[in-house]
Amino acid sequence: MRTSLLLLIVLAQAAAAQEAPLTREEAYARAAVTEVWEPVPPIVTPGAGNAPPSDALVLFDGGSLDAWRNADGGEAGWVVADGAATVKAGAGNLYTRQSFGSVQLHIEWRTPANVESESQGRGNSGVFFMDRYEVQVLDSFANPTYPNGQAASVYKQHIPLVNASRGPGEWQSYDIVFMAPEFSANGRVARPATLTVFHNGVLVQNNVAVQGPTEFIGKPQYEVHGKAPIRLQDHSNPVSFRNIWLREL
Repeated sequence: MRTSLLLLIVLAQAAAAQEAPLTREEAYARAAVTEVWEPVPPIVTPGAGNAPPSDALVLFDGGSLDAWRNADGGEAGWVVADGAATVKAGAGNLYTRQSFGSVQLHIEWRTPANVESESQGRGNSGVFFMDRYEVQVLDSFANPTYPNGQAASVYKQHIPLVNASRGPGEWQSYDIVFMAPEFSANGRVARPATLTVFHNGVLVQNNVAVQGPTEFIGKPQYEVHGKAPIRLQDHSNPVSFRNIWLREL
């Protein structure tokens, strides 16, 4: 019985192998079954060099800080010179005037060329999404500190995969995809926020789940919230920023 069944299978396979090849028309007809023609993606023109793409919202192009405010809603108090905005110690954090959820963000930053401190006191700032979730900015070039607080860390939550830092005084870049958290009707987290970070073109955070708002002391804990500003941190170090743009996702 087993031998006869095996023979039948072999004969069936041989017959299938001898099936006439498809014509060009038949091949295209079969292929068309799995083609999806809608929706058609909108056209976005990539920027030349470091220029933003055509659908980007430019937050700072070296001219003015009109897109930003201070904590009480007044004019941004940082210093704008030579195409960059630099932290003015004591002026406070900067907040976008507009609120955002999920975004693709490009931002370039530079820590002081003159190194005067170490660890967390050396070129410290941060980029906060939804005014809560921080990607650390720090001079991490030959500057030991706790790894979940170095440059490109999700502060106190995720250590970067590698240290891609350039030296003090050199311009660096972050390209970040931030996906906002989602909350269920009962206030629980349906989906945590996630972050993907490229530091100077190198992948350093790969779709990591954010555990909650950034905390300096203690464990993070989510609270229900909606869209909120992007915040740049005044940590008393003269860190500079330029070429800031985003795409809402």
